[in-house]
Amino acid sequence: MMTYLIPVLIVGGCGVLAGVLLTIVSKLFYVKVDERVQRISDALPQANCGACGFAGCADYADAIVNGGAETNLCRPGGKEAAESIAEILGTEAAEVVPMTAVVKCSGDCNAVREEFEFGGIRSCKAVKKFYGGSSSCKYGCIGLGDCAAVCDNDAISVKDGLARVTPLKCTACGKCAAVCPNELIAIKPLAQHIMVLCSSKDNGRNTRLACRKGCLGCKLCERNCVEGAIKVEENHAIINYDLCAGCGLCVETCPAKAIHRV
Repeated sequence: MMTYLIPVLIVGGCGVLAGVLLTIVSKLFYVKVDERVQRISDALPQANCGACGFAGCADYADAIVNGGAETNLCRPGGKEAAESIAEILGTEAAEVVPMTAVVKCSGDCNAVREEFEFGGIRSCKAVKKFYGGSSSCKYGCIGLGDCAAVCDNDAISVKDGLARVTPLKCTACGKCAAVCPNELIAIKPLAQHIMVLCSSKDNGRNTRLACRKGCLGCKLCERNCVEGAIKVEENHAIINYDLCAGCGLCVETCPAKAIHRV
């Protein structure tokens, strides 16, 4: 009988001792956590997209309480999340500007041509490794839907070889922008304004050969802008939104129709 009892008592005693030691250690190293961090984290949409500039929702919640981070940085949560955070903190809700993603390209299948048929994985990232892509424009949308695949809100679809965003579905989380190999997707205010939907860096001749809707760098928009808001740099029109009045004259004068209201 004692042959079995002694080992049992030894093991049981070790277990009790370990439990006591763990309890003591937990008390000694206990760090008090502000309950507001958890409440704020629960108020966030748990998209963990990083659009706020932090690693995830929990990290952002901690930064708000302990780091003084702004309370209106959660794009997917928008106004509702900002108001919930303000209520938890007992502060006034910060203004939230609705945002959306936009694809800086107009090169659908009617504007560009396919130079070869890719037989590998149907992925923009994969085809980009082969000659920069199968399209005649190496700067434009590859159109295989990597962006649509990561969108949690079904806000992106590919039509005629071009990714398109449905603004009212988009939460501006930025996941689509992160996976686009040509870095074509930007996050902008939802309110309509004027954008150059072309990302080509080629000169006008080569851009025209590659895409019928590409920016030619002709400077007509620059010369006609009464506010001086458009400059052509490196063969590409760039809009200074601090100066742009949104008159739309550049949209009307662009011969390639590369400038749009979006």
